Amino acid sequence: MPADVPEEQAHLFHDVLEALDRRRVPYAVSGAFALRQHTGICRETKDLDLFVTAANCPAALQCLRQEGLECDVIDPVWLAKAKRGEYFVDLITGMSNGLIVVEDSWIERAHPAVVYGVTTRVLAPEELVASKIFVARRERFDGADIAHVIYGTQGQFDWRREMELVGKHWEMLLWSLVLFRYVYPGQSHFVPSAIWCELVRRFKHEIQNPDPAAKFRGSLVDDNMFAIDVNEWELPDLLAERRAERLAPLNRNQGSCDPPPPDRRSSA
Repeated sequence: MPADVPEEQAHLFHDVLEALDRRRVPYAVSGAFALRQHTGICRETKDLDLFVTAANCPAALQCLRQEGLECDVIDPVWLAKAKRGEYFVDLITGMSNGLIVVEDSWIERAHPAVVYGVTTRVLAPEELVASKIFVARRERFDGADIAHVIYGTQGQFDWRREMELVGKHWEMLLWSLVLFRYVYPGQSHFVPSAIWCELVRRFKHEIQNPDPAAKFRGSLVDDNMFAIDVNEWELPDLLAERRAERLAPLNRNQGSCDPPPPDRRSSA
């Protein structure tokens, strides 16, 4: 764990993990703790990232509220926070653009680990990479983290699982892998030849068969850097479309991290 962690922060993280385990709320630890598990990189952090499914997020928040934490849904598409003092825990149900969503398999495939004295589980490297594929904004770019995970796992990586996770967004994976190849040219073999060839084959096919009707996708990567495309050049805003699609079932099913309303019927 990161060195010289304030006692208040360590207690919060320990208490949150213990409480969720005690209430049997499924989750997996991500962020700096998963990165260290798979790369050895120790990074200071004020927060603890926990991945939960949208269906289990309300139970997680209810659990932490009962432990005395201040909880808020920051963005129903993907993020809620639980806070005590100046430190907080992020409950993450997917990516902010709504394209990649945490599923039960993410939690089931998590790897055993001990975090602040609690025996728990951290995201598998494949899900960790998938969670960072779209973190490519001006103010934050996780391409180095992806490269470090691939390098740190030394070829012990389920690439078919990764292809399944990124799905039709495979070009974002290819982009990350080209960066990995540039940074670590002597370790290109950590990515199997079959994966390189498959991705390059797909890319070649797309280049040779352009689709004039293909929509602009910049807002899915960074809505700020590509704001001019949407606001002034009137290109489609796929981010807004995807977020609306993601919110619709959450609003119907109350799976957006908000707990169900209390039962106000009389017990008499």
